[in-house]
Amino acid sequence: MATNQHNFFYRNGLSIVIIGLFLLFLSFQSFTGWHVKNNELAEVHLPALSYVQYLGSPHFMQATFENWESEFLQMGMYVIFTVSLRQKGSAESKSLSGKEEVDRDPVAHRNAPWPVKKGGVILSIYQHSLSISFLVLFLLSFLFHFIGSLNNYNEEQMEKHLETLPWNSYLFNSQFWFESFQNWQSEFLAVAAIVLLSIWLREKGSPQSKPVDAAYDDN
Repeated sequence: MATNQHNFFYRNGLSIVIIGLFLLFLSFQSFTGWHVKNNELAEVHLPALSYVQYLGSPHFMQATFENWESEFLQMGMYVIFTVSLRQKGSAESKSLSGKEEVDRDPVAHRNAPWPVKKGGVILSIYQHSLSISFLVLFLLSFLFHFIGSLNNYNEEQMEKHLETLPWNSYLFNSQFWFESFQNWQSEFLAVAAIVLLSIWLREKGSPQSKPVDAAYDDN
């Protein structure tokens, strides 16, 4: 059936709903974080921030990019790992033997993406563009997390009339790495859960699940 026989939401429902939930929860995060920050400021007898001021604050920047960083790391590593690593019986793994459709060499055809038609270096990059994109997003999020965390830490130090740190010292500060590692470990726990639980559990109709009647050992 041609795609134009379906309405826009039907064709794009998954991304619309997920992006909608992202924006909803981001707004809830910003609103609750605003109150948390203002409560902290009140404790040290400093003026409260307006909501707009809070959106530009290190507190919001650190909290937001700290989480984005771990998500992009998780997805990027997962994409790379699933190229060559296997898990017997998991819906998230390729078969234990033989090549699959995703392993075949690209062939230029009329509807192929333009990098495939272009070939050469462009094609070589395009073949790994998904993992490269996640790596770039991770590095950018890591950078913004670091900037936000550094500035937020120094703001809190000044509020307490304590010494601030330059960026090269804060890079080795346990606070920054605690923020990162607490998120990184949870992301890989979530990946391990879907990889392993999909061996035995099912969700009818979901591409993340095997068919309900599939044997546990089937990939």
